Amino acid sequence: MPQQTPHQNAPFPSAGGEAHGYLALPESGRGPGVIVIQEWWGLVDHIKDVADRLAAEGFGALAPDLYGGRTTHDGAEAAGMMAGVPEEEGARLLAGAGDYLLSSAAVAGSTVGAIGFCMGGGFVLALAAQQGERVSAAVPFYGVGQGVPESFAGVRAAVQGHYGEQDAFYPAEKARGQAEQIRRESGAEVTYYFYVAPHAFHNDENPAGNYRPAEAKLAWSRAVDFLKDNIR
Repeated sequence: MPQQTPHQNAPFPSAGGEAHGYLALPESGRGPGVIVIQEWWGLVDHIKDVADRLAAEGFGALAPDLYGGRTTHDGAEAAGMMAGVPEEEGARLLAGAGDYLLSSAAVAGSTVGAIGFCMGGGFVLALAAQQGERVSAAVPFYGVGQGVPESFAGVRAAVQGHYGEQDAFYPAEKARGQAEQIRRESGAEVTYYFYVAPHAFHNDENPAGNYRPAEAKLAWSRAVDFLKDNIR
């Protein structure tokens, strides 16, 4: 593996080809691995910043690029781009990111965590269902889109979700039902938190202005502690 620097674009083998992502490493050069999964906008600066923030907390964070370099700030275009990444294809690519992290000397441990937002929150659950015990911590933030799997039977990760009570894209009651479905089908430890906030409340670059600083700060602190406690 080539020499790694604290922040870099990282190619990795995936689904029989080569994928790319943004890799952020802690100052120590080594830490627990976390896959950071983008919103429907693509691998934008906000998602890279999330990876950097995780690196500052001691993690080795890889944000895969699910769109092959494309990004947008237009909702209709983002919806079309998201539709072009079906659950199975996205989960396979993300599995390659997990393989990359677990084979890296910069990553400690035998499991990875996954955190994702909007579309990425859905793919967090798809990845956990697909990868079983290899993913020990799954953190979906307001997960929506075709990345959400129909069955959670394969989930072996502890799951911590963050959802808005005012989310028009994914109503809170639906999220509560999802949490119960995960528990029922997988037997996993599941905790979903709900905030007086709309969809995408964690994104401080959200084009719709949905960012809620206090709620975002609380959710982030919970997520970081959870990842530290559950990646082995």
